[in-house]
Amino acid sequence: MREILPALGEWYAAGAPFGLATVVAVSRSAPRDPGAAMAVGPGDEVVGSVSGGCVEGAVFELAKEVTASGEARSATFGYSDDDAFAVGLTCGGEITLLVRRVTAAEDPSFGQVVETVEAGDPVTVASVIGGPGRRGATLAVWPDRTLGTLGTAGLDAAVTADARGELAQGVTGTRHYGPHGERREDSVAVFLYSFAPPPRMLVFGAIDYAAAVARIGDFLGYRVTVCDARPVFATPKRFPATVEVVVDWPHRYLRATATDDRTVVCVLTHDPKFDVPLLQEALRRPAAYIGAMGSRRTHEDRARRLREAGLGTAELARLRSPVGLDLGARTPEEVAVSVAAEIVALRWGGSGVPLSATTGVIHPPAPPR
Repeated sequence: MREILPALGEWYAAGAPFGLATVVAVSRSAPRDPGAAMAVGPGDEVVGSVSGGCVEGAVFELAKEVTASGEARSATFGYSDDDAFAVGLTCGGEITLLVRRVTAAEDPSFGQVVETVEAGDPVTVASVIGGPGRRGATLAVWPDRTLGTLGTAGLDAAVTADARGELAQGVTGTRHYGPHGERREDSVAVFLYSFAPPPRMLVFGAIDYAAAVARIGDFLGYRVTVCDARPVFATPKRFPATVEVVVDWPHRYLRATATDDRTVVCVLTHDPKFDVPLLQEALRRPAAYIGAMGSRRTHEDRARRLREAGLGTAELARLRSPVGLDLGARTPEEVAVSVAAEIVALRWGGSGVPLSATTGVIHPPAPPR
């Protein structure tokens, strides 16, 4: 959804109704996670994807019907032996969609949601997907306000409390309530789509490899900052316009920067005077990934220096060094792919082994946060 919001915002601002299909549930080896979205707008323009191509044709027709009628609908697509390549998921999984029409009258919050996400601020969009009440009814929840309604004040209050409790982590999924928000009932299914601020990627060392890692980090949706103490290297013109460039000593910058369990730290300086104090700070704070570039000899020397500085076995075990997966990478761009592959594998619990050498589902459920 996040990727297609700019286009949806333009349609919304122009007053053009559009059909929005959102994945609200998946099972087995489904190709996209809950929250993936596809929309059909003016002139039958299509943006987004819900299955990577398997069922988009059927969803296109459904979205057009919903846009014309205004009646939100749910649809489930799974593997079909008779018609798999036409309207089924060839991967063998199953996805459930909510398809609703979006207009200013039906969803007065949509424009503000688009502005919030583009500003990098948090918001949750809650929609009724089943049970009594109006399917597709939507409530937008910010930390300090709400807009819209799911049908009853009690349901709005219960969903608002849950949405704010999970918003910081960007939790997306379905919750069940009674018609008036009763916690012990499950007649009303509500899909909560949380737009948390993008996770941070902190890249230290403004070398050519850093430029490549910053580009791929930006592509993957991270808010990227490159930091180096040397102003001759830390110049904005060497990096994408969306990347923040900071001139500061790495450990000092990190000490003053908040991190969480989604933050990625890439240490590419491979210079002890930068690396050791920086990694002392990084390995003692929350982060999803901490990787450091260098040869195996550099890694052994770095690990020795860190042990001498007081870091224990558990702290050193968090360090991914040498950084990246073994892809045989040589160029900065290839190394960036290697680093990104390791980050993705760690995030989703992947093995890094070629899929042709594995068995079982290709898209297992996300590991618990």
